[in-house]
Amino acid sequence: MRVALCRRRVQSWAVRAPSASDGLSASGPDAVLVLRNVTRSFNGLPAVRPLSLEVPREQTTVLLGESGSGKSTLLRLMAGLLPPDSGEILLEGVPVTMETGPALRQRMGFGLQSGGLFPHLTAADNVTLLARALKKPADWRTRRLEELAGLVRLEPAVLRRWPLELSGGQRQRVSLMRALFLRPAVVLLDEPLGALDPVTRGELQHELKHVFEALGTTVVLVTHDLQEAAVLGHRVALMHDGSLVQVGSLDELAAHPASPWVERFLAGWRRGPSR
Repeated sequence: MRVALCRRRVQSWAVRAPSASDGLSASGPDAVLVLRNVTRSFNGLPAVRPLSLEVPREQTTVLLGESGSGKSTLLRLMAGLLPPDSGEILLEGVPVTMETGPALRQRMGFGLQSGGLFPHLTAADNVTLLARALKKPADWRTRRLEELAGLVRLEPAVLRRWPLELSGGQRQRVSLMRALFLRPAVVLLDEPLGALDPVTRGELQHELKHVFEALGTTVVLVTHDLQEAAVLGHRVALMHDGSLVQVGSLDELAAHPASPWVERFLAGWRRGPSR
């Protein structure tokens, strides 16, 4: 019964995804996600203040900032899981709304700090769940599973295990495979490595970078870790108190901080060999 319920939830996304050809204007060719004057409040308190941002294709954009700065709320807005109070969000030219969100999420991949794996499904079944709901051919699923397992360095035997039998690093690799499985337009990652020990976290940072570059993946990554932003980010969108305070490479932000707060926030960061 639990598997059937899980499939019904996934199938609620399995409807035709709108496209720019539906008569909606498209954004620039190099921007996968576009946010224009987006805001969001909770109980009258602003969580995201008016901001605009473009997410370039085949790059990793890092949403960086302290806890409570609005990063995760902004990611949920991008995914259509929350409606903005004002402004608009476009995925490849199509407005992301509560109505279009379920279909558009077929074109998004997701990764959470916990991994978000269903405990009653094997690792392989977690990875292929949405593809099976969308009735993708079995041979295509098998090839894609093998391709991604090779990229994230998981042995086939690991994919037959249950989530509780996996290490933290293995769970995150499986979660990443699931996020990438349907070749999404963008992958949204919310502190995906935050629960891992420092050694495993450092190893996975470099592995993620390799995978994203190999596949040409467009990524939005939430983190408060400066080293993670340095390893993974082509661009950093630095947030403070719900506002987008500066956008650029971490080198640019460090060399030309937009405010004393930016300078203080980056003070602990040092250029290292991993960069």
